[in-house]
Amino acid sequence: MDYFPLFTKLTDTPCLIVGGGTVAARKAAALARAGAVITVIAPDITKNLASLIEDKTLTHVERKYQQGDVSSDYRLVIAATDDTQVNQQVAEQAHALAISVNVIDAPELCSVILPSIIDRDPVIVAVSSGARSPVLARVLRARLETLIPARYGRLAELIGKLRNKVREQITVPQARRGFWERALQGPISELVFSGRDADAEQLVEKVLADTENTESGEVYLVGAGPGDPDLLSFRALRLMQQADVVLYDRLVAPEILDLVRREAERVYVGKRRAYHAVRQEEINETLARLALEGKRVLRLKGGDPFIFGRGGEEVETLAEQGVPFQIVPGVTAASGCACYAGIPLTHRDYAQSVIFVTGHLKDGELQLNWKQLAQPQQTVVVYMSLTNIDVLCDQLVAHGMSADTPVALVSRGTTVNQDVITATLASLSDEIEGKEIHAPTLTIIGDVVKLHDKLNWFGN
Repeated sequence: MDYFPLFTKLTDTPCLIVGGGTVAARKAAALARAGAVITVIAPDITKNLASLIEDKTLTHVERKYQQGDVSSDYRLVIAATDDTQVNQQVAEQAHALAISVNVIDAPELCSVILPSIIDRDPVIVAVSSGARSPVLARVLRARLETLIPARYGRLAELIGKLRNKVREQITVPQARRGFWERALQGPISELVFSGRDADAEQLVEKVLADTENTESGEVYLVGAGPGDPDLLSFRALRLMQQADVVLYDRLVAPEILDLVRREAERVYVGKRRAYHAVRQEEINETLARLALEGKRVLRLKGGDPFIFGRGGEEVETLAEQGVPFQIVPGVTAASGCACYAGIPLTHRDYAQSVIFVTGHLKDGELQLNWKQLAQPQQTVVVYMSLTNIDVLCDQLVAHGMSADTPVALVSRGTTVNQDVITATLASLSDEIEGKEIHAPTLTIIGDVVKLHDKLNWFGN
């Protein structure tokens, strides 16, 4: 280990930066967040450094570096000029005075290196490549940023506030450690991440008052998006990694299911036309029952749970039975498939509104407000439309929509197997006849489909 990691308190501490360019500005901004008193020596400085002067965070000495500028008054010195000779002089003077020094792009002159930082104050994570590759450190930091919620610092503050109270009421160290492990991975932490700090504190009080509630369960209703795992939200992925059991449907891509916690029990509750593996009412009750047993239950749905996903029915049952739940929206198929097909749902020249409908039959008929759907300057997106595509096209034409209106049928959208078939209302049936089309499908109707060939970036 070439460098031993330390965290240094710089509040109200004098620090010197020699240089006024972009790198110097980046270092100054980091020091400013730590509360340092910064002096910059440089003939010219960037706008970002000038803004720190306006905030009275930084003092600018408007000249070139001179021998003797480094003094024992400074705790940290950073050499960030484009003159290697000047940088070396700064380093030598700092070393002579035993002052910590960092020299940009010259690790052999450094006594300290400045890591890439994930700032969740008071939680700080530092990543370093040992000065071998600052870019690699930044890439690693970016990956870690996706795993650490923005409000992690608030969670640390809450723990600090309640630590003594928990220690007084849970006197056995092992039991106390178990309490905090559950708190950091369960409903208490999730309330903090959602901005509900007061509710989180109340839940801690409740758990401390009634030890039987320490294993309370919760339901996570998570939208898995249309298929591409990269479209998952950070919050969705975090909850997927915490689940004890997952109930998932047919529209959840296998690649997404693979991201669920390995130890979680998997329960398939998918539906397809005219066949339901599990009735919706049974799904609702199962979610409630498992949570009341103390389990963290993940309800994973394709797309967005509140857009033709029956998520409202599920949380209605949970609310009635007093089961805690969270709802995480997902990228709905309309948005995801349209983007990956290069079809903007709205466009100033083609459509000023968009409407979502489902193509599922009700009582054996496709019951839609045809007059409303046939309006001009509008995009119509039809979910689950393949089975009744002929009826859909015929009814729209019968109610006034032009037979030449462009249509796109998107199959397995946003995945590597995505296929887009474009036609018109009049020709779509002939266009897809005899072709093997795989579910799930989505139909986009309107003049915006004309842009598919021009804007299609996904390649099919």
